Amino acid sequence: MAAEKNEKSIFDIKMIKEFLLHRYPFLLVDRIIEINLESEEKRIVGIKNVTINEPFFQGHFPGEPVMPGMLILEAMGQVGCVMMAVVQERSGVDPGARRAAFLTTIYEAKFRRPVVPGDQLRTEATLIRFRGKVGKMKFIGTVDGDIAAEAVMGFVSASGLTGGAEETKI
Repeated sequence: MAAEKNEKSIFDIKMIKEFLLHRYPFLLVDRIIEINLESEEKRIVGIKNVTINEPFFQGHFPGEPVMPGMLILEAMGQVGCVMMAVVQERSGVDPGARRAAFLTTIYEAKFRRPVVPGDQLRTEATLIRFRGKVGKMKFIGTVDGDIAAEAVMGFVSASGLTGGAEETKI
């Protein structure tokens, strides 16, 4: 399914803020346009609209603004975090008891093209596995149908970085 700039949102920014702990300037997901948790391949698609007003463009790089690769990975990871939050919501976990997904590993990260102001970064995240508190997802970020970045990331689901809660069942 090709990304279009007017593709309908399943979750807008208000709903995303209910699912994620992130806030400006580190909230890097604007919309969720697709989510499928019913099939064996659990998948979500999110959008980040990249504008010249992003604070990182002031120094990366003046005269040739490029979204930093680590922030591209962060934006992609946040899409995965939304999927894990939705899984918890659908499992009946109270919003105050939900756990966040914290990044633990990055494998096979590749950057294929720069992401610049005016681009729309479309992230597809697919759950590879989730057992107990530990999981892994595959991410592909595209701009206008071209792969901009891809990676496999591991995460731990916890109530904070210094403690944990009960397991999330998928």
